[in-house]
Amino acid sequence: MTLKGTSVAFAIGAVLTASAAVAEYPERPINMIIPYGAGGATDISARTIAEPLGNAVGKPLVMANVTGAGGATGSVAVQNAKPDGYTMLFARVGSHSVNPAMKATLPYTLDDFRFVTVYEINPAACAVSPSSGITTMDALIAKVNEGGVSYSSSGVGSFPHLASAMVMSEFGVADVMNDVTHIPQKGGGAAITAVLNGTATFVCTNSSSLASFVANKQLIPLLVTTSEPVVGFDAPTANDLGKDSLNQLVGWTGIAGPDGLPDDVAEKWGAWMAEATQDPQFTESMTARGSVIRLMDPVEANEFIQGQYNVFRKLVDDLGMRIEG
Repeated sequence: MTLKGTSVAFAIGAVLTASAAVAEYPERPINMIIPYGAGGATDISARTIAEPLGNAVGKPLVMANVTGAGGATGSVAVQNAKPDGYTMLFARVGSHSVNPAMKATLPYTLDDFRFVTVYEINPAACAVSPSSGITTMDALIAKVNEGGVSYSSSGVGSFPHLASAMVMSEFGVADVMNDVTHIPQKGGGAAITAVLNGTATFVCTNSSSLASFVANKQLIPLLVTTSEPVVGFDAPTANDLGKDSLNQLVGWTGIAGPDGLPDDVAEKWGAWMAEATQDPQFTESMTARGSVIRLMDPVEANEFIQGQYNVFRKLVDDLGMRIEG
């Protein structure tokens, strides 16, 4: 064989070897990064789908909470990972809609990730502790006008941070940044705990995070950001209260890898998620928490995420909440 022939044969062999490597994915466990703490909406969604998704993948999923900076720390861990499908992210509205809208110095953009799907959407709900004596949004706003009201969140630039600010603004609070005190916590579970123990007056977060506390009567829901009632939440909708613009205020969960994730790998994730989201136990559990299971393909997911970013960027600009430094 000539040198040229040897080179061609080598090149063909290399291509075939590379194709085989992709075809064999996954050969080992896959690291799944949850960029928020235990007990929050992202953690609940991720751990609820973990079993049916693992069954579909056929390899173990190693779930890890990598927290900090409103979801940015875990997101950066995936951004910097090798784009081979072995480090994937449970992306969330806070990490990939709110954070980019709010923080000019965020160490990543939406273009640094390849979204394989968005699979869950849930409305926001605002809630207080029974010990607060507050039972309606009117009563909450009255207390804001008296002074001393605070709200908790899973961090600066998180979904609960901007959700609370948006709700306050829609209900006529003139200077949200100064009239209501923001008390950031380390994760969604901690944000709810702050309301339970009286550290904060209220929280506005995803219905999935609040559902069990509402069911156990540990929290009183004041509002859900929907046009129709949410199962398990005995509270008026945004439309009931004449605030239909709050229907835009929804959470979502998706899965993303680093930019450069191969097409073959992305296609496998699409098939796995189609199977996992059909699991009856998963759908029943998440629906009971007020979530809507809606599987999006990559194109639809990216359009949806961009639309959510636009909603929050306008809110941030209107309220002067953009962090430039």
